[in-house]
Amino acid sequence: MSEHIFITKETIDGADEGPLAGQTVAVKDNISTEGVRTTCGSTMLEEYVPPYDATVVERVTDAGATIVGKANMDEFGMGTTTETSAFGSTDNPAAPGHVPGGSSGGSAAAVAAGEADLALGSDTGGSIRCPAAFCGVVGIKPTYGLVSRYGLVSYGNSLEQIGPFANTVEDAASLLDVIAGSDERDATTREPPRGSDDRAGDARETRGEDDSRYADAATGDVDGLSIGVPTELLEGADDGVLEAFWDAIADLEAQGAEYHEVSLPSVEHAVEAYYVIAMSEASSNLARFDGVRYGHSADAEGNWNDVFAETRKEGFGDEVKRRILLGTYALSAGYHDKYYKKAQDARAWVKQDFDEALSDADVLASPTMPVTPFEQGESLDDPLQMYVADANTVPVNLADLPAISVPAGESDDDGLPVGLQLVGPAFGEERLIRAASALE
Repeated sequence: MSEHIFITKETIDGADEGPLAGQTVAVKDNISTEGVRTTCGSTMLEEYVPPYDATVVERVTDAGATIVGKANMDEFGMGTTTETSAFGSTDNPAAPGHVPGGSSGGSAAAVAAGEADLALGSDTGGSIRCPAAFCGVVGIKPTYGLVSRYGLVSYGNSLEQIGPFANTVEDAASLLDVIAGSDERDATTREPPRGSDDRAGDARETRGEDDSRYADAATGDVDGLSIGVPTELLEGADDGVLEAFWDAIADLEAQGAEYHEVSLPSVEHAVEAYYVIAMSEASSNLARFDGVRYGHSADAEGNWNDVFAETRKEGFGDEVKRRILLGTYALSAGYHDKYYKKAQDARAWVKQDFDEALSDADVLASPTMPVTPFEQGESLDDPLQMYVADANTVPVNLADLPAISVPAGESDDDGLPVGLQLVGPAFGEERLIRAASALE
C-alpha cells in the first residue's frame, strides 16, 4: 500500500444488494462517518468521532458499497498537495516521489493504487479535479447543489461540493448516480432538471431506467459536440501539458467534435477572488473549533481567551492559520468592502463570462492543472506557487458549474500524468460524462 493513503483504515459494510454491491469506496476524512473518527487531516480533530453519517455515506452504503477507510487530505481541505495533513503526506501511486494533488489526495491515490474501486472527495476550488489529474484517474466536481453537503465539515460553504473518483468515467458516473439528488437536511440541494442531455436521454429510454442517468450518459458520442477552448486557461501551462491537451482535443475532433477558441477575461482575477471568499468563509467556519465543545483542547492556564488561543495554536497547522488570518482580515471592519465585496463582484463577472462562453459551446476544455505533479516538498516553502496552480480549477467553483477531469496521457517532458478538464452548464453533468467518456 502506498504510504499515508488512509488516515483511518476501517470497514463500514453496505447493504447486501444495490447498484454498488461488491464495490469498495474510500471516503475523504472531512465527511462524517458515524462511529469512525473524522479528522479533516488536523490535530484539532485527531480524536473526533461523529455521532452521525453524512448523507453521501448513507447513500453509498444503502447502495451496497463497502467503505474501506477515511482517506488522507490537506488539513481542512486547505492545500493542493496533501502535504498539509497532520498525519503525513501521501505519495502519488502514479508518480512515486511526487504529490498526489489536493486536497482530496488520499481519495485519488486510493483509486490509483487499487486500494478502493471508487472514492469520495470534496472540491472547493479544484480539490477533486487536481488530484484526479495528478494521479491519472477520473474526478467529477458536480454542479453546486447537486450533491448534499450534510455531514461535510465546512471550509467554504458557497463553493464546495462532494464528488466521485474512479478509474473510468462510467464508474465515476455510477457513484454520482447514487449520491446526487436533493436532501431535506441541506437546503442548497435540488433535483437536477430532466432532459439536460438529449442523447443521454435516448440511452436511458432504451434501457428503461432513470436511476442511472449519469452512468448511461457515458456513451462516448461526441459527434457534433462543440468545444470552447478558453485561451486564458492555456496561458502559463507547461509545454508538455499543452501537448497532451491538444492531442486529446485532436482525438475528440477525430470522433466528430469541433473546437473553437473562446475568451474568459474575468479569470485573470478569479484566483484572487476565490481566495478572498474561501478564506473569509473558512475563518468563519473554523471559529467553532474552540476547544470547548469538541476536538482538541489545550491544557493551558488563564482565562477562556488564553485557552482558546492556545488550543487553536496547537490544533491548527500553518496553512490553516494563514487562511484564518487572511480571511478574518478580509472581513474586518474597514476592509470588508475593499476585499470581500470586491471579490463577490468578481465572482459575478466570472459567472457571466462562463455563461456567455457556454452559450455558443456545449462544453469548455482546458488542461486541469497547468503543471504536472510537484515533487514532494517542492511547494511547501512557497504558498503562492500552490495558489496559482489552481488557476484553471477555481473559476468553475466561483461560477457554480460542473466539471470533470479525465486522464489525457502523460507529458512528453517528464512522463507524468496530465488531466483534461471539461466544464459544462449548470446541471450539465450528463453532457460532460458523454464527452469525457470519448477519451477512454
